[in-house]
Amino acid sequence: MEWTRVRDWLIGALGMLVVLVVAVAVLWWVASGPAGADGGAGSGPPSQAEPPAGPPAGLGEDEVWIADVELDAGTVVAADSTLRDVRALGQGVVTGPGGLVADRLTVGATVPFDAVAAELGGGTVVRPAGDGQVTVVRTVEALGRDLPVTATGTVDVEDGRLVMEPRSIDVGGPGFLSDGIAAVVRRFVTIEHRIEGLPEGLVLRDVAVQGDGFRASLTGEDVALAP
Repeated sequence: MEWTRVRDWLIGALGMLVVLVVAVAVLWWVASGPAGADGGAGSGPPSQAEPPAGPPAGLGEDEVWIADVELDAGTVVAADSTLRDVRALGQGVVTGPGGLVADRLTVGATVPFDAVAAELGGGTVVRPAGDGQVTVVRTVEALGRDLPVTATGTVDVEDGRLVMEPRSIDVGGPGFLSDGIAAVVRRFVTIEHRIEGLPEGLVLRDVAVQGDGFRASLTGEDVALAP
């Protein structure tokens, strides 16, 4: 009899536990949404204006209007540029005999550090330095000697280019000697990168340093996506 009571108690407790788990699962399902439905950071294209209300007046019979088109790509290689984690949004896209044109195109993409380092050459290494800065490390030939140079600076947008003008340059040795040599080697550790291969009309608006490269934001209007 004693074992029968224990068995019945265990069965009842197990049943209550199952009911409790099911109830919690149902409440969680109702209270939450699918993963990514909230448009969390990095899940979609860059921020953009409200989509156009409707197709333009005079849309031809052989033309098609699309309110918005999104593109996500892990890697895009165009011309001499390599881009990672590309997210693009085209708004007010018209396709027809004249090609494929977007009223507005917004693109977010990462320029890998290695791609920028390769432009500088000389075994250059480019890496994040904290506080939104970047460090360039390379060997430079100056005054007949090979000098290890470490330069650090912030990244800005100038004339549509990604630019890092060094704020500090270290070549080792006494301070007065470093200052003199720094002026000579500055141009070898200055980054001036233009993102190539993207549709005409896209302009670099902002850039930030992140762990794997430079995160670039580009926008443009009346951008031809395809001829």
